[in-house]
Amino acid sequence: MVRKRKKKQPKGRGIIYFIALLCIICLTFEPITKALHINLPGTVTEAVTEKVPGKHQSAGNTPSKLKPVTKVPAGKDILHPAPLKNTSEQILHRKGYTVSYNKERKVPNWVAWELTPEKLIERESRTDKFLPDPDLPENEAVTTHDYKGAGMDRGHMCPAGDNRWHWKAMQESFYMTNICPQNHNLNRGDWKELEEDCRKWAQKEGKIYIVCGPVFYKQKHRTIGKEHRITVPEAFFKVILSMKGTPKAIGFIYKNTSGNHPLDAYVNSVDEVERITGIDFFPALPDDIEKKVEAEYDLKQWK
Repeated sequence: MVRKRKKKQPKGRGIIYFIALLCIICLTFEPITKALHINLPGTVTEAVTEKVPGKHQSAGNTPSKLKPVTKVPAGKDILHPAPLKNTSEQILHRKGYTVSYNKERKVPNWVAWELTPEKLIERESRTDKFLPDPDLPENEAVTTHDYKGAGMDRGHMCPAGDNRWHWKAMQESFYMTNICPQNHNLNRGDWKELEEDCRKWAQKEGKIYIVCGPVFYKQKHRTIGKEHRITVPEAFFKVILSMKGTPKAIGFIYKNTSGNHPLDAYVNSVDEVERITGIDFFPALPDDIEKKVEAEYDLKQWK
């Protein structure tokens, strides 16, 4: 009996099956890994962070960084806030700072200045002579007499310690348009410590831009003064910007009360300070830089 020989399968067909199997594996593998959130070696997944207003954003949770800026945008005044709406405002330019003065409240809306290592050279002594602003009509200008018996300090917004580089800058830092009624403990304590920290940051960064002023909440405000009714702020703000390398900014809110707290108890984003004050800070920055530095903050970057 002659047995029939089995027909041999063509070798090419096996290779085709093998290639088809590889294709199926490749097409299904990537979707599976994505669905299961599997991170493979050599791949980068985008970190999703939840920004909580008033809460610290650590460097590890910060979104992609800005590119370093080699210089301030040409012809741009990045220091001064945008003009205020529906608020009394008179802009007064001084040797060491600029003030937006509110003649209704008799205090500044904001005070802005640049601080550099050169301006920290102490060429002048503190004068301690508070003066009515000569640019205001005599009947409108607040005097130091208005603070007598009020139980409040005459709190500098642009501090005298930042103006020892020139005699005129020192003198003008004592103009009453640069002064707010401030709690004694705050003025001599935590607020003063922030001023000292700003000087350290100016040394480190080479130049910083500072804007500070009073905060008024929607409530009935206390007033002081004998000849002029001066509105007492409920709090104070300060925002700081550095353009060295990768731009960064940070904000602070201090209640106008006694207290002794660490710096991180007062820290906020610039966006949060804008929300509280209604002031638009650093409007001349390029939009991408302004959006990023005002939304994020990390106190560790400043220390």
